[in-house]
Amino acid sequence: MAYVDLSEDAQALQRIFLALGLAAPGEPVRAVALTGGVSSGIYRVDLRSGRFCVKQALPKLKVAKDWSVPVERVFSEIAYLRAVQAIVPGHVPRVIGEDAATGSFVMPFLGAEFRNWKADLLAGHVDAGVAASLGDVLGRIHAATAGDPALARRFANDAQFHALRLEPYLVDTAREHPALAGRLLALVERTAGTRRALVHGDASPKNVLVGPDGPVLLDAECAWYGDPAFDLAFCLNHLLLKLAHRPAHARALLASWDALLQAYWPHARWEARAPLEARAATLLPALALARVDGKSPVEYLDAATRDAVRGCAIALLQEAPTTLDAIAARWHTEFAA
Repeated sequence: MAYVDLSEDAQALQRIFLALGLAAPGEPVRAVALTGGVSSGIYRVDLRSGRFCVKQALPKLKVAKDWSVPVERVFSEIAYLRAVQAIVPGHVPRVIGEDAATGSFVMPFLGAEFRNWKADLLAGHVDAGVAASLGDVLGRIHAATAGDPALARRFANDAQFHALRLEPYLVDTAREHPALAGRLLALVERTAGTRRALVHGDASPKNVLVGPDGPVLLDAECAWYGDPAFDLAFCLNHLLLKLAHRPAHARALLASWDALLQAYWPHARWEARAPLEARAATLLPALALARVDGKSPVEYLDAATRDAVRGCAIALLQEAPTTLDAIAARWHTEFAA
């Protein structure tokens, strides 16, 4: 697919909205760029028919290291949003329409009544109820899609998931830490070979809007039929990183950790809890290390905290605990005690 930048092609943008019946002939269609993402162009479009959001996948991500991925991943995101809307209505954006020529889609613009969960956490506004709601939503998605052969075929995005998640997080971190390469690459192999349910792949607080009816999951371009432990570890990892950044909020963040898990576990009936939890627990320190030394480091940790996260993550990788309680206890000791 030839990449057309919608921010620079007003005619393409107008064509999309005319085709969807959202713009009247001759009505100006202007895009206002929104901030926050590294993988997509996201724009607000205000028309007489309403306020909309357009998302278009970028061919090269906006990070310091070189990270290029196919723009066709946008179609996986569209398929994920449509599939999940049927499972947890209102907890993902509604896809109004898509445009194959530009690799983009249109959804409603979620306005001032929606808050970004990452912004809340960084500001010290930690509500365990939000984490519980998200744990419930993730659990319902995983449970409803577990063992579904049609979804497994539709989301057999192994190469895409490797390019978007396994390579930039775990493989790149293995290059930075040769002594840990064997452990990290074993996690890559295990994760790539585990296919249980539909995985969001980027269940991070930055991709969660807190709205009047609970959390709304955004940015599903990493969608893949694989290991639900990845979603669990990916989200919990961000609570650990926020704790390292804001140890004064340790109690509230660990309460959110517990609330998320307590809401999630009742849904996890597709396999025994112990192996699912063990996969999440062994992935967690690898993901924590990746967020300081991989291709997509978090921006809010200072140098001293990055060093501390690195040290704790390496120790946990070497110890390989198989329960999430053990991870939380060690993190609390290192950063909150």
